[in-house]
Amino acid sequence: MSILTLPGNPLQDLPLLLPRKTIAELLQELGDIPAERVRLFPYPGTATEEDSLSVNEQGGHCELVDGTLVELPMSFPADYLGFLIATILHAFIAPRRLGLVVTARAQFRMIHGNIREPDASFTRRERIPKPLPTVGGWCPDLCIEILSPGNTAPEMSKKRTEYFASGCQLVWEIDPESRTATVYIKTGAPMLLDPAGILTGDPVLPGFQIPLAELFQQFDELTLQTE
Repeated sequence: MSILTLPGNPLQDLPLLLPRKTIAELLQELGDIPAERVRLFPYPGTATEEDSLSVNEQGGHCELVDGTLVELPMSFPADYLGFLIATILHAFIAPRRLGLVVTARAQFRMIHGNIREPDASFTRRERIPKPLPTVGGWCPDLCIEILSPGNTAPEMSKKRTEYFASGCQLVWEIDPESRTATVYIKTGAPMLLDPAGILTGDPVLPGFQIPLAELFQQFDELTLQTE
């Protein structure tokens, strides 16, 4: 895609993409996300991996999607739930030396150069490069997304497509409001778990399981200050 600047224009440092796109078209391509989540600098379509790293080092929280910096929806409860799930996973994985568990802000490079940040993830030991790069040059085996009101169905579908194309085998999408989860396996049909359902690690983490009711009981102990 070519980039031009207009000489003599007071906005001459602002690149213009050819072909031109409307804001509506841009938002649709990004998954019908709210406009306030799109950063305008660098200009959409021109952002690089270095821009994404810089923003996150400065305290921002963005993914790089098709050359555009997209802010991730943030909330303290969602961040805590992601951390809680990662902690539970780590307790299962660490004694067995199975691999690496990380929380949000860990950046992973997708197959076509996008940078994604699942809310928590697990990567099998044999797939982890040494030394660890600043940006993971791989996609985790298990990607976990905590849904926020600012997420859209097309956005999450786009993410799952990238995850599976980049090497992921299992995706959990957890909805804190409904206390449900949807499990996506690369080679199978999605499965919706109601609040009484049980999350399992198959086929990535055989033997791992946690009832959603137990997960949210631990979540409520702090977020609702229950006894």
